[in-house]
Amino acid sequence: MALGRWQRGEMRPKLIGLAVVVFAILTAWSAFAADEPDLIFRRSTVFKWMSPNDKLATYGIDDPEVEGVACHFTVPEKGGFKGWLGLAEQVSDISLSCRQIAPIRFKAKDKMEQGEDMFSQRRSLFFKKMQIVRGCDAKRNVLVYMSYTDKLIDGSPQNSTSTVPIMPWGADTTAPKCGDFLSQ
Repeated sequence: MALGRWQRGEMRPKLIGLAVVVFAILTAWSAFAADEPDLIFRRSTVFKWMSPNDKLATYGIDDPEVEGVACHFTVPEKGGFKGWLGLAEQVSDISLSCRQIAPIRFKAKDKMEQGEDMFSQRRSLFFKKMQIVRGCDAKRNVLVYMSYTDKLIDGSPQNSTSTVPIMPWGADTTAPKCGDFLSQ
């Protein structure tokens, strides 16, 4: 009596490999979804007849370590079937604007580093990532935010910078000094 492929054990490694790939995709997707900023609006830029349009999307995010600062950024989103399936590599054009929206309070237990990551988001299935980093111009008491895109092999020089002067807010006449929260 001939044994089937499953009984001979030929299919088990393939099934285990498939399970590992599915688990990795689900884990990456849940991590990606947890980092999602607030979508403010989208506008179509290129009409596609049978698939989703190319769009510009504007998002808002609060700085997780500096209370009272919000950033908004606009990114192009590829349409078409590849964009719809999440397989398209997104372009690196990103605009950024950050503002003080409340009294500024530094939440970090540890002191912050210059160029510390504030936010990152995947811009392709595997190798491209958009980042917003934060720094401090201690001389002028200004928070500096920069967005850029990096890639495993070569990144993009395209970037955007926004600054947030730390000002007194409301009845409080003093403002914290960002230089006091920098690691030396």
